Amino acid sequence: MKISLVIPNYNGKKFLKDCLDSLSKQSFSYKYEIIMVDNNSSDDSVEYIKENYSYIKLIYLNKNHGFAKAVNEGIKLARGEYVVLLNNDTEVEEDWLKNLVTCIEKDENVFSVSSKMVQYNHRNLIDDAGDEYTLLGWTLKTGDGENINRYNKKREIFSSCAGAAIYRKKIFDKIGYFDENFFAYMEDVDISYRAKIYGYKNIYCPDAIVYHIGSGTSGSRYNEFKVKLAARNNIYVPYKNMSLLQLITNFPFLLLGFFIKYLFFVKKGFGKVYLDGLKEGFTTLNKIEKVKYKNKNLFNYIKIELELIKNTFKYIFSKIIK
Repeated sequence: MKISLVIPNYNGKKFLKDCLDSLSKQSFSYKYEIIMVDNNSSDDSVEYIKENYSYIKLIYLNKNHGFAKAVNEGIKLARGEYVVLLNNDTEVEEDWLKNLVTCIEKDENVFSVSSKMVQYNHRNLIDDAGDEYTLLGWTLKTGDGENINRYNKKREIFSSCAGAAIYRKKIFDKIGYFDENFFAYMEDVDISYRAKIYGYKNIYCPDAIVYHIGSGTSGSRYNEFKVKLAARNNIYVPYKNMSLLQLITNFPFLLLGFFIKYLFFVKKGFGKVYLDGLKEGFTTLNKIEKVKYKNKNLFNYIKIELELIKNTFKYIFSKIIK
């Protein structure tokens, strides 16, 4: 088995036909399996899959455990050399899977490969061309809202969006799985950060094209649930992955980033919700298992710090240009 494709689902019945039918048209020649992990949906998603896609392996969870738990259950059962994660609110091009596999097989040191995600309803605009992370604690979706013809070159990125990415399965056994304390949001940045600490790379593949609706499960770009969860997880990511020296050095920048985000969410009407998320993050750090610092990874920590600095200045410069 070359590929195990894992799709988490929670009340996503309305998206499933377009997603699964596009998968059935893949040009990929190797045998692969599809595993759907259902987070206790109440919209007949499970019955729909049983009736129309009987070849899909279904896993049922007893409640909505979130994205991280769902994909972990799928990864643990996966028989493939590579695991592909795909959101249910997507449609993929015919060569999507083939191009992801071709990209990851070119370098044994690659942990993950991110797709070129395109806005589902505006197919001339990019949704995400690889994620970057900054000193401010912000994750940046490269190319969001820009023309589809941009970002046509393969490049190394900080993090692959787990909504449409391929992972080398054996590396999970070395660095660990998605952190289920995150529930959803930022768990893909966390695991990509962890992989970089261990010396692995994350790559963007411009030829692997996915059309993404976005916020299909959470319902909207900004809502109380999403804002609070993302704020909390913005505390978890640096605490978990940065060395003590990094945390001390970067703390003023992280505080500045949190403050700017707070002002942004005040304008959106979610200021208190954002602060509640930060508070929950700081008060529940005891649940988070930090990545153990090892001297052999020192060079990787230095590379990551330089990348954070570069991404921060790149973001600021782009805003000045605009």
